[in-house]
Amino acid sequence: MARLGLLVDMLAEENQRQNLVSAASLDQVWLRHIVDSAQLLPHVPRGTSRPWMDLGTGAGFPGLVIAALRPESEVVMVESRSRRIEWLDRARIAMGLENARVVGQRLELVESQACSVISARAFAPLEKLLTLSSRFSTSDTIWLLPKGRSASQELDDLRNWRHVFHVEQSLTDPQAGIIVGKLVGGKGKTR
Repeated sequence: MARLGLLVDMLAEENQRQNLVSAASLDQVWLRHIVDSAQLLPHVPRGTSRPWMDLGTGAGFPGLVIAALRPESEVVMVESRSRRIEWLDRARIAMGLENARVVGQRLELVESQACSVISARAFAPLEKLLTLSSRFSTSDTIWLLPKGRSASQELDDLRNWRHVFHVEQSLTDPQAGIIVGKLVGGKGKTR
């Protein structure tokens, strides 16, 4: 909890220099960002062996929160914007998160690796997200994709991907959903 408290304090300060999160959400930072990120954890068994990859991690949600709450798990945060990369590194170091690292590149340039978990909060529409990141997935990879109000619609619109995805109700927003599940193949291919 001390690490998360430090994150909240640092976020409020940094948000005055760069727009990491909406100013309005800072009034409810614990619910809107910390709990919203932490609600992903019950979907992931403890002791996963490969990294948790958080795509387009931005201000560090859920990546920094996951790394703080699961110090035994490696968390890889992918972010391409230089000011965000600097922020993530400062926050990670200040929070003492030795299990977390920042990959400062566009996702297309990140070296392929198998991940246990892939998360992405407001990164890209589902179809594009899968196209860009399915190479990090195995048939055992758990996908956790907070999608807000568009979750059900994006899943309904997904075509030609072999998957076992479903929508879970968000605990922090009664109108939001999280796409949860596994990808077992992609367009025109099987895994």
